[in-house]
Amino acid sequence: MSLFNRRTLLALPLALAACGFSPVYGPGSTGARLQNSVLVDAPGNRDAFLVTRRIEERLGRAGEPAAYTLALTVTSSSSGLAVDSGGSITRYNLLGRANYALRDTATGQIVTSGSVDNFTGFSTTGTTMATFAAQRDAQERLMTILADQVIARLLASTDLS
Repeated sequence: MSLFNRRTLLALPLALAACGFSPVYGPGSTGARLQNSVLVDAPGNRDAFLVTRRIEERLGRAGEPAAYTLALTVTSSSSGLAVDSGGSITRYNLLGRANYALRDTATGQIVTSGSVDNFTGFSTTGTTMATFAAQRDAQERLMTILADQVIARLLASTDLS
C-alpha cells in the first residue's frame, strides 16, 4: 500500500468526525431514542401487517407508555409486464407505497412524516400454486423493502428530541 493510501485511510475517521458523523445507534442518537419506543398503529390489511411486523422486528416493540406512535397507510397494486404470444401475462410488477407519520405522544406533534414507494416482480409461468407462492413472496419482499425504507427515513430524522 502506498504512503498516500495509508494517509488517506488514517485521515478518513477524522474527516467523518469533522462532518458531524455519528453512529445511528450511539448513545443519545436517533436510533437509540427510537429503539423500543415506537408504537405502530394497528394494521388494517395484510400489507400493513407485514410492514408493521418488520418495523417491530427492527425497532422493537414499544413499552407502555410509548414515546412515539407511528401511523401507517400501506397500499399496493399490480400491473402486467410481459405478455406471451398467446396473450397471457407471464410477469407481474407489484407496486407499493407506505405513507407514515411519527407522532410524539407527549406533545401530540408530528415529528416527521413522508412516503416511500418501491416495487418487486414475480413470474406466472409455473403452476397455479407456484404462481400463488411467487405472488405472496413478492408481496412479502415488497413490504419488507417499504418497512426498511420507512425505518431509514425515521433514523435519518434529526427532529427527534
